[in-house]
Amino acid sequence: MDKTEIQKIMVVDDDAIFRHRLAKALESRGYEIASAGNADEALANARSFHPDGAVVDLRIDRDDGLKLSKALLEINPSIRIVILTGYGSIANALESIRTGVMDYLSKPADTDQILAALQGEAITNDRGKPVASDQTPSLDRVEWEHIQRVLSDCGGNITRAAEILGIHRRSLQRKLAKFPPPK
Repeated sequence: MDKTEIQKIMVVDDDAIFRHRLAKALESRGYEIASAGNADEALANARSFHPDGAVVDLRIDRDDGLKLSKALLEINPSIRIVILTGYGSIANALESIRTGVMDYLSKPADTDQILAALQGEAITNDRGKPVASDQTPSLDRVEWEHIQRVLSDCGGNITRAAEILGIHRRSLQRKLAKFPPPK
């Protein structure tokens, strides 16, 4: 599918500022945009707006981006979906691809990366060679993101998160007190 085939893109993210900025960036590149802050709004938009592509956050408030992606694919089997997440993991990436999404990107992803993923293209340099992703996170960053995901899954309960992670509660508190490592 080339760029001319994707004309309408839906942006689904519960972060209103991010959703608005991405929508404006895509609009400035000539795409028609609809946006949604939750799964119900996204499904209603999908039925009325009929997007060719969708950029879906993995965690949309209390909604699951993968379940939403499945529902969007039921409405329109040819829609191209890219999952964005701040809680990247190999398991989530594999499940996303099994669901039928085009790609899975970790935040922050720029507009060029998102469009390339929607179009099934690799980002290339000025000589046409694929550019290696500089988005590969450090081991410390992956650990920090995993801790944040587990803590989120536990509703902020540090004791429960420490049990799941298999570390002492005080160790978890020390890790949480540090700033996130650079990507």
